Amino acid sequence: QVQLVESGGGLVQAGNSLRLSCVASGRTFSNYYMGWFRQAPGKEREFVAEIRGSGSDTTYKDSVKGRFTISRDNAKNTFYQQMNSLKPEDTAVYYCAGREVFGSYDYWGQGTQVAASS
Repeated sequence: QVQLVESGGGLVQAGNSLRLSCVASGRTFSNYYMGWFRQAPGKEREFVAEIRGSGSDTTYKDSVKGRFTISRDNAKNTFYQQMNSLKPEDTAVYYCAGREVFGSYDYWGQGTQVAASS
């Protein structure tokens, strides 16, 4: 099993930035695709971004393109999401998740709250 722990959430003014981190343990980190998901109050959990094990390929939800950047440091078993120009619509609990190359997202962190107010 893989354990994931997120950090870096908080309350900021709209237009400001946050950097989320996710530290993984339990398996070889570089073998996993990693993703960020979020869930706002009253909404379904949604995909935000994904990075492959090598860090060479990323995908983003359309509404965060150009504002969010994900990266990973396999030497530190850490996955990041830099969130710039935050909007109130970005307010949600953000979850780090992992999957094997041909698997589903079976490994989840506990979530970290992000709130952007205007």
